[in-house]
Amino acid sequence: MDRYRFGGLSSAVILAIGLGAQGALAEEVNLYSSRHYDTDVALYERFTEATGIEVNLIEGNEDELIERIKAEDRNSPADVLITVDAGRLWRADQAGILQPVSSAVLEERVPANLRHPEGKWFGLSQRLRGIVYAEDRVEPSEITAYEDLADPKWQGRICIRSSGNVYNQSLVGSMIETLGVEQTEAWAKGLVDNLARPPQGGDTDQIKAVAAGECDVAVVNHYYLVRLIKSENEDDRAVAEKVGIVFPNQDGRGAHANISGAGVVATAPNRENASKFLEYLTTPEAQTYFAQGNNEFPVVDGVKLDPVLEAWGKIKTDEVNAAKLGENNPEAVKLMDRVGWK
Repeated sequence: MDRYRFGGLSSAVILAIGLGAQGALAEEVNLYSSRHYDTDVALYERFTEATGIEVNLIEGNEDELIERIKAEDRNSPADVLITVDAGRLWRADQAGILQPVSSAVLEERVPANLRHPEGKWFGLSQRLRGIVYAEDRVEPSEITAYEDLADPKWQGRICIRSSGNVYNQSLVGSMIETLGVEQTEAWAKGLVDNLARPPQGGDTDQIKAVAAGECDVAVVNHYYLVRLIKSENEDDRAVAEKVGIVFPNQDGRGAHANISGAGVVATAPNRENASKFLEYLTTPEAQTYFAQGNNEFPVVDGVKLDPVLEAWGKIKTDEVNAAKLGENNPEAVKLMDRVGWK
């Protein structure tokens, strides 16, 4: 349009054009997600069918997405950020890219310890950090708490991934919140002294190392074991058959629970749709899809569990607010460095 002719348009016409543009935007929500599961995509399609709001999905690495939103600044199209681990949600909050959301629906459905105190993010699924053990060499009764891993009886028998892994950082962060820095550091030092090998690989590698006899126990997120149990690969299932899993501290604070979660981006152009999207993800139907896509536990009570998870029975989980896992992250990283956790 010629700028001179634009200048001659009436204010009513200009307003109509603006409202038309807003109307177009009101029927979409732009999602930046670090989750890569087909069931999530199917879930987003169901949201569109139910609401008429299109979900525009951009996938990527957690830290890359956070940096992208920061770089895009006010021009970012992002409405919602979904990522895994409270530590990464804390990073997003610290980067200033999330805004508070006030929703009675979300506050009713998502337990207080699984959401940000000011509503900057909400947990959507839970992942428990358990202890896998070799069934032919370890009695599960020998491991009742994370603290047991510092016992000299486990010297040369433990596998765990590196201190650079955010899952381990969050576990240490939760212990700092419960036990304090001094006691947690003593535990971490004992754990390091008991390692069978230098930290290496991912959680699946730790499970395979236990099955292969390289170590007797390993700390892993539960869903890595479930993937092996359900695998179409015979070798994977053979690995799973050689190990069991313990969820520690059942007589105390409960097993460490982390989350996949989401927040509304501070500059979200479709804020209302973003809130509707988060609320939808906490409906029973959505919780079933979202959690089972990665064999996780839902955050909403009463949602049907994956059969493997259901067979494990009732599991008590730590009620430390997930926000503390991020807040304690800097101290956790320093502590792990001090004890030589590589």
